[in-house]
Amino acid sequence: MIGFTILSLFASSMPPQAQLQLGFYSESCPNAEKIVQDFVNEEIHNATSLAATLLRMHFHDCFVRGCDASILLNSTSGGEAVERESFPNLSVRGYDFIDRVKSLLEAECPGIVSCADTIALVARDAIVATGGPFWRVPTGRRDGLISLQSEATTQLPSPFDNFTTLETRFASKGLDIKDLVLLSAAHTIGIAHCSAFADRRLLNFSGVLGAVDPSMDSEYAANLKANKCKTFNDTTIVEMNPGSRKTFDLSYYSLLLKRQGLFASDQALTTNATSLAIINQLLQGSLENFFREFGLSMEKMGQIEVKTGTQGEVRKHCARVNS
Repeated sequence: MIGFTILSLFASSMPPQAQLQLGFYSESCPNAEKIVQDFVNEEIHNATSLAATLLRMHFHDCFVRGCDASILLNSTSGGEAVERESFPNLSVRGYDFIDRVKSLLEAECPGIVSCADTIALVARDAIVATGGPFWRVPTGRRDGLISLQSEATTQLPSPFDNFTTLETRFASKGLDIKDLVLLSAAHTIGIAHCSAFADRRLLNFSGVLGAVDPSMDSEYAANLKANKCKTFNDTTIVEMNPGSRKTFDLSYYSLLLKRQGLFASDQALTTNATSLAIINQLLQGSLENFFREFGLSMEKMGQIEVKTGTQGEVRKHCARVNS
């Protein structure tokens, strides 16, 4: 009875279009979440950097057509280009990891667990397995039937977005400034390539050859130019969070206050009074508080425009719709 009450309260607090449930597969595929967790725990330590990219995959999926695994679809012969072919998604990795998890789920319970839920569960479990926060993942998402490159190109946040653009993008998905600040902290882990940001941030700011974005700490910028991003097409890897890229912690925010955000969109969080106040508040709190707050925003993000009930389908293979 207590468990039922908690589930009922959780469901009633969600927006109408997002009637997901904790333990959605408890009867139809009772081992589903354990299968995902066991695989992640066994495999993620062979490539811990995948945790960041799997989290990014979840974010990129949810921001285009909602959390419906549309990012996983391959283009078909003669069909339109798909999300994974858009520039922001060219560096997304982890598709094979998701496919391997899905194959285990299909072997256990054919046609039951969606690819959208698989992404959501894998992203959470990968972050937890590498020392990051836990958050609840209600399930019951259905998989989308459409994936368009053009939508990903226009809807995904850009590393060059200013605060106003970021706020608008997040608000269009039902996320507020606090969610923006918290979800941006996913950049506390992982890496970027110089080609993703150096042109307009380090080497050619405002179209002036050699100019550096003045919002970036001059010493940090000089170090990047001398040792990492030397040319426009440089594919050198740069830590998103120097010295701490494998640890999910608060240092992301500390570096922003030192003007050492790697992307312009990171540093933009310090240009708004509300977001800056949230950053300072998080830094004054504990790591446990940050984990809890991050988890709540992830829970919220994971319910963006989800398809449930008879909407969409449950794909048998995540890269293509059912025939």
